[in-house]
Amino acid sequence: MKMKAAVLHAQGLPKPYAESTPYVIEEVDLEGPGPGEVLVEIRSAGLCHSDLTTMAGERARPLPFVGGHEGAGIVQEVGAGVQHLKPGDHVVMTIGGSCGVCRFCLKGKPQLCDAATQTRAEGRLPNGAMKMRLNGEPVKHYFGISAFAQYAVLTPDCLVKIDKAVPWDVAAIFGCAVATGVGAVLNTAQVRPGQHVAVFGLGGVGLSAVMGAKASGASRIIGIDLLDSKFDLARELGCTDCLRADDPELVQKVMDLTGGGVDVAIEVSGAMPALTSAWSLTAKTGEVIVVGLPKGGQTWPLDPTAMIFTEKTIRGSIMGGGIAMRDIPVYERMYLDGALQLNRLKSAEFGFDQINEGFDRLDRGEVIRQILLPHG
Repeated sequence: MKMKAAVLHAQGLPKPYAESTPYVIEEVDLEGPGPGEVLVEIRSAGLCHSDLTTMAGERARPLPFVGGHEGAGIVQEVGAGVQHLKPGDHVVMTIGGSCGVCRFCLKGKPQLCDAATQTRAEGRLPNGAMKMRLNGEPVKHYFGISAFAQYAVLTPDCLVKIDKAVPWDVAAIFGCAVATGVGAVLNTAQVRPGQHVAVFGLGGVGLSAVMGAKASGASRIIGIDLLDSKFDLARELGCTDCLRADDPELVQKVMDLTGGGVDVAIEVSGAMPALTSAWSLTAKTGEVIVVGLPKGGQTWPLDPTAMIFTEKTIRGSIMGGGIAMRDIPVYERMYLDGALQLNRLKSAEFGFDQINEGFDRLDRGEVIRQILLPHG
């Protein structure tokens, strides 16, 4: 079948992206689902910061590829052997494809599966297939998903069935923003009632972490960002306090607010100065959770003596440190029960013709989550 898709032919093109047009809207040929594969009509897709960093060339990927790793849609057709999905099901697309038998899968960390990491790096589906072509030449998949398209063929372990009551603009963000932000709180940090939490970066992932911290019973939630314009929404979603990341008194203010620092600092922005601040304002025995992707090649100095004498720890968290098939239904129920106000995260929605302008807005930090409507 033929479909419209946003294809990235080159990384690292100059800004503004509205002029350099990294994403080109093409008519792509999509092969139907084979055994163990599912055809999905994509109804919505989120523009994520990791999409931006890849587009900017900070992490090399095989080209060309159809972008997007955060989306939702309707199952159209299933291949032989697919058991848990059927045509008409509403599904969230998420990074999956783990082997199930390696040491990391057996530890409950499928997001760290070496086999899945390899197929993603090659631009293939988890089963090794490549289903898209442009002018007869292969087009790569992005994280086994490629949500910036009208349709996609995926393996069923990259799809989670959801309730049809969930609107498409909310469904799109479960697979990354929500799973990453809420998961960093619930799975990685395991925030407990009464703890103090700081969140650096108040975009879609950061505000998801804020809502997760509130749902976990954190007593003080401090939102930190460079833009004051994000503070009103952050307070409405759960922040007790909001501070500017470039405030020279930031660390001292947090120390005063918390009586000695936060128990958990979640760094979502990917900025090295923010990581330094997160470490400094974390209390003794506290924990820094690193979520945001920095620019490629950056390193961060750490004094091991300080770790010893404060017993502070620092941990990474990818995809919320959880299991999508288990966790996304939990987050869906939290949304339907009102604990996660995910509808508040949408800044804009648009069709293919505005995708490059959307990445300009994301690069400027002006938006929370933008939703692409492939059929809009």
